[in-house]
Amino acid sequence: MQGETTTGGVSCRDVLAALSDYLGAALDDETRQKAEAHLAGCANCTDFGAAFASTLRALGRLRVVAQADAVR
Repeated sequence: MQGETTTGGVSCRDVLAALSDYLGAALDDETRQKAEAHLAGCANCTDFGAAFASTLRALGRLRVVAQADAVR
């Protein structure tokens, strides 16, 4: 990853690998705290994480719409 940093003792690569679990509240406390420390100091991962979370929310809405259409 270009511009990868290690912040809060965690690399960008490690934070991004755990991003889905982080957003789904599936990380253990220690890993979550490390990810949050990294995100607090890494604008690139924070921006990517926000875009990824937005995409997941949009996809979640599409699934609900698709299920509603199937019921008709």
